[in-house]
Amino acid sequence: MIREAQVNGIKLVYREEGDPAAPPLVLIHGRTADHNDWNGITQHFAARYHVFAIDLRGHGASDYPGAYALADMARDVVALLDELGFERATLVGHSLGGAVGYLVAMTWPDRVERLVLEDPAPPFAMKNRPPIVEEGESPGFDWRMVHETERQFLAPDPAWAEGLASITAPTLVLSGASHLDVEAVAERIPGAELVTIEVGHLIHVSARAAFLRAVDEFLADGAPQAG
Repeated sequence: MIREAQVNGIKLVYREEGDPAAPPLVLIHGRTADHNDWNGITQHFAARYHVFAIDLRGHGASDYPGAYALADMARDVVALLDELGFERATLVGHSLGGAVGYLVAMTWPDRVERLVLEDPAPPFAMKNRPPIVEEGESPGFDWRMVHETERQFLAPDPAWAEGLASITAPTLVLSGASHLDVEAVAERIPGAELVTIEVGHLIHVSARAAFLRAVDEFLADGAPQAG
């Protein structure tokens, strides 16, 4: 079911599935995607979790406020948890969504039950990035978001890399053996488990069965409680 909430000064749209009595799990998509990027994945986790697949600000049907600091995106997620009445949730984030996930985990460690980072955008300066070319009308996201997040990828806040060491949630880092320095992210998170599935950046799309198997095994190690 598609729902919306007013959180952190914006409208945030999300898809909700699963038993409301089950532990909460939040799916956070990558840049230029939306909650539909998790089609099939959502239903899989909804068998055991109360799933929320969100549209980040600047994406899908959520508001396009013109301000796209990654810290604000992380704050949006926490504000949604507050609105929904959850003290803690498991977070699964891909790419940009992975960066949002680790920012939540390092800034609000008591709010994250378990953390899954799928080929996350690393908190280190990215190099050799191609220039952004705006193409297509009504692309389903705000081009300003793309430009603003790109600037943060090229020159991230140094506190982000340092903050990885403060993450306390059990963490799974999935590497697609892509262009991103995902291994360095895993090395900096205490006790993080690194699993490599060599299919490139879109692991949950290119190797869905392997993605689900790795995440299921990781989540089965814990016993999250309903928030």
